[in-house]
Amino acid sequence: MKKLMLGNEAVARGLYEAGVKIVSSYPGTPSTEITEIAATYDDIYCEWAPNEKVAAEVAFGASLRGARSACAMKHVGLNVAADPLFTLSYTGVNGGLVMIVADDPAMHSSQNEQDSRHYAIGAKVPMLEPADSMEAKEYVKEAYRISEAFDTPVLLRMCTRIAHSQSMVECAERVEKEIGDYEKNAQKFIMVPANAKKRHPFVEERMQKLTEYAEHSFVNRVEMGGNEIGIICSGTCYQYVKEVFGDSVSVLKLGMVNPLPVTAIKDFAASVEQLYVIEELDGIIENHVKSLGIDCIGKEKFSPIGEFSQATIREAFGKEMPAFVTADSAIPVRPPVMCAGCPHRGLFYTLSKNKITTLGDIGCYTLGSAAPLFAIDSTLCMGASVSGIHGFNKVGGKETEKRTVCVIGDSTFMHSGMTGLVNIAYNSTNSTVIILDNSITGMTGHQQNPTTGYNIKGDPAAAVNLEDLVRAIGIKRVRVVDPYNLKECEDVILEEIATEEPSVIISRRPCVLLKYVKANPPVKVNKDKCVGCKMCLKIGCPAVSYKDGKAVIDTSLCVGCEVCMQMCKVGAIEKGEV
Repeated sequence: MKKLMLGNEAVARGLYEAGVKIVSSYPGTPSTEITEIAATYDDIYCEWAPNEKVAAEVAFGASLRGARSACAMKHVGLNVAADPLFTLSYTGVNGGLVMIVADDPAMHSSQNEQDSRHYAIGAKVPMLEPADSMEAKEYVKEAYRISEAFDTPVLLRMCTRIAHSQSMVECAERVEKEIGDYEKNAQKFIMVPANAKKRHPFVEERMQKLTEYAEHSFVNRVEMGGNEIGIICSGTCYQYVKEVFGDSVSVLKLGMVNPLPVTAIKDFAASVEQLYVIEELDGIIENHVKSLGIDCIGKEKFSPIGEFSQATIREAFGKEMPAFVTADSAIPVRPPVMCAGCPHRGLFYTLSKNKITTLGDIGCYTLGSAAPLFAIDSTLCMGASVSGIHGFNKVGGKETEKRTVCVIGDSTFMHSGMTGLVNIAYNSTNSTVIILDNSITGMTGHQQNPTTGYNIKGDPAAAVNLEDLVRAIGIKRVRVVDPYNLKECEDVILEEIATEEPSVIISRRPCVLLKYVKANPPVKVNKDKCVGCKMCLKIGCPAVSYKDGKAVIDTSLCVGCEVCMQMCKVGAIEKGEV
């Protein structure tokens, strides 16, 4: 059967065909669909883990028991999973273990554009990088063969363009891989120093064997097209090179980006007059080529910043650009905004109105930093708001404590906010933490989390009670507010930041896009009362606009949250009719 598939869908198909038994992940764009689609295969047990470290350790446990396992994450998630990864390199595997990481060049949905190949190099594990959906599926299966043949975890590197583009995939049947026997092996799997010292030489020897594998593997191939120009590339850059040059230049396409071959590169370089290395982000292949004493052109011509494209390649080689249509430069910029009726908006308006310093976190609520709210002062990484406010307040003292809060989502709090709150309780700052509980993992597309009461398949599951949890951590002051109620939000926030002990405010209202959330009738503007003060525009709701000196409500967007009603001093915004 042949089928058009997204790269992520193809990875999930590869997991199915490879006989994988368990997939544990934390959602993160552009990797999320891998686990969502894998969960549609009844032969694979899938779950959302609280964070990527847990997911990698679950995969390790399944591998230890003898099953093929996987975990998937975005590039910054690999930072969280790095702790088990580096030691997994020493322990090796029992059943095959593949960690899928999706990089995000150009930062379409990320706070940085780190190059995950550095982790493969640092951890001394193999990394494969597909260039289309068919390769994504086949490389998954090859990754398991490598994992079990070389006793190693394997990284599979995706990127936004391969993950979210479609190409043809030829499907095959699932090949069941029976769960192997488990036998205790202390020297291999108990990584105390005495055992780890004995495993390190194994890792170095394994890298030599993997380098030899890279010399002859089908994932690395030469496509000769002339002797004048030779290009070494991998992943999405291969697609751009082929679209620009076709078969007119010679290409060494690398499907294995760690370890890199030696003899294959030397032979290819010797067959062409001028060698180029084209790779997004860092010059990892280029540095390897130069370390072999081979002259090549790389980052002096191709930027280490952002995504490439066909145009990037054409421009770098001075080729004529094809005719194309450009957008009118007068078109206004339309940055992402919180949805109409988003429960976070009213709370952010309250923080902004009271000029409260707000340390932010990763999620939909990061959009509270944008105009007109300008409500967030920092965003670093998952959980950093809770840890950060403690340091901020320790240095700033009482005056800072009385003007500062942090915000974090329910899923992000479960991911990595809890330990920061433990630190606040244990080391005692009068910090106020606001948990924005919208009953779902919102930014990545409505995935369940440990607070929602449902698992990845939507079946009932144990639900963490946030109030009980934060009290168990050591926080005595716990308040719950409705973010649609501006007065309640303001009163509680001002009261809690004035207290002389740590506190948690839970801002609780489900995301308006959840299917079970029923919208209220849209509000309406009484134009006779409207004085054109534009107060209602200060919340930045896309359903509210201004025309001919009066406020206007877009009834196709408004969900009747009535936050703008509470802001209108003259009562011009009224309840909608049922």
